[in-house]
Amino acid sequence: MTQPLRIALAQFDFPVGDVAGNAQRIARMIAEARDIHHADVVVFPELAVSGYPPEDLLYRPSFLRDCELALNEVARSVEGIVAIVGWPQSAGAVVYNAASVLRDGRVERTYRKRELPNYAVFDERRYFDVDPDRDDCVFTIKGVQVGLVICEDLWFPEPIASTVKAGAQLVLVPNASPFERDKAAQRDALMAERSRETGVGIAYLNVVGGQDALVFDGASVLADGDGSVHPAAQAFAEHWLVADYDATTHKFVHVQWPAETDESRESQAWRAIVRGIRDYCGKNGFKTAWLGLSGGIDSSLVLALAVDALGAANVTAVRMPSRYTAGLSNDLAQEQCDALGVRLLALPIEQPFKAYLDTLHDTFAGKAVDVTEENLQSRIRGALMMAMSNKFGGLLLTTGNKSEYAVGYATIYGDMCGGYAPIKDLYKTEIFALSHWRNAATAREEIPVAVIERPPSAELRENQKDQDSLPPYDVLDAILLRYVDQEQSRDEIVAAGFDAALVDKIVRLVRISEWKRHQAAPGPKVSRRAFGRERRYPISNGYRG
Repeated sequence: MTQPLRIALAQFDFPVGDVAGNAQRIARMIAEARDIHHADVVVFPELAVSGYPPEDLLYRPSFLRDCELALNEVARSVEGIVAIVGWPQSAGAVVYNAASVLRDGRVERTYRKRELPNYAVFDERRYFDVDPDRDDCVFTIKGVQVGLVICEDLWFPEPIASTVKAGAQLVLVPNASPFERDKAAQRDALMAERSRETGVGIAYLNVVGGQDALVFDGASVLADGDGSVHPAAQAFAEHWLVADYDATTHKFVHVQWPAETDESRESQAWRAIVRGIRDYCGKNGFKTAWLGLSGGIDSSLVLALAVDALGAANVTAVRMPSRYTAGLSNDLAQEQCDALGVRLLALPIEQPFKAYLDTLHDTFAGKAVDVTEENLQSRIRGALMMAMSNKFGGLLLTTGNKSEYAVGYATIYGDMCGGYAPIKDLYKTEIFALSHWRNAATAREEIPVAVIERPPSAELRENQKDQDSLPPYDVLDAILLRYVDQEQSRDEIVAAGFDAALVDKIVRLVRISEWKRHQAAPGPKVSRRAFGRERRYPISNGYRG
């Protein structure tokens, strides 16, 4: 009877650009996998040496040299275990997305990724080449033939099929696959299909951590050779994942596998955003954060998320009442800060607002009061918040949502000021759902119920309500979901039953607001089509479809 092969999967964060730090950590973890987890093979994520995605760092020859030197240094430390390490391999004028098999102090062989994604957030064909003379990567560990492919290779039948045809009894798949809602089910179905097609087990390792607008969820998974998919590992958390693989039965047995217990849309979105805030702050040297707290649902949700990410002591909220701010708004801001243990500052804006109006009085003579005066208030608040961040340090979090950013219901250089936008990929209806979910999950009002139930308002003029300017959010978001996320045409949306004049208005607002979104702070992607690097439309655009 053959002994099972013990596999350790390193579901950890390997920051982009920290080549020396990543290499040192990988070397330590290889020894840990061998000595503590008694693994025969340890797998690290895609491009673990460089971090993912390294983007235009890959155009720097010095960066590529440093990655190669780091990989070789790691290889020299490998004894008594096999390690699979991802890195960008430079070969003359071309660069490959590669993973190397390290054993006995050397690089035994290197596999080059075959399928390069070039859609959504991925730009791999901009940076990497495909090796026309590529070979299947199959190597032996304890008598077991082990194959290796990388991330996107899994989504096509040929790479794994040819690897198994070359003799693999097990296939390892290091990944750097960003989170998006509803993606896990698609991935699990694919894992089941590939394992049934080939009859071998597949070990899928995904990186974890926030990287600018991307959040990687980990959620690594195993599939037995009969197509049975094991529960995914706990998402958004770093873990050693250890399993034994029987090459005769083609089945895995968990040794150390903290499984995911809540795959609901709200739980996953909450944890993705929290991880995004925490890692964006940590990787850019911020220990504290600021936000303007209006007493409305968007800023209330961001405050709760920030407290989860950074701790209450590291978050400061600022209320900035104007002549139009309701007393309830002030009360609710105070109530939430008291409940969460957050410091709340008050900076009334009446005096600077009056000074602006006085300064512009003669210039604006004869002109009716309009959105200009409304935006002045927002921009005063933005300037004050940036001043607090400049003076005391800390990252300013913006509080705009996807519905607002889509139609331009946000003030550039005003409430859009800041370095990170936690909820920019959540529609308003999703904001409400997530707020309800969080209160139910914690059994307390982290977001005051009165905040959730009151009609949304920017409070920039007397008795203002969002729906004075916009349709009800359930209607608006339904149109935006079709137009933005599903890329339906104007005619398709009208054919689905929406009012033609309203669709025309919304489509026009989306189009003319592109310039604002190009200047918006990054925020964590949770949807299929997030504004930013995933949805890149021209600002000057004559198309009206």
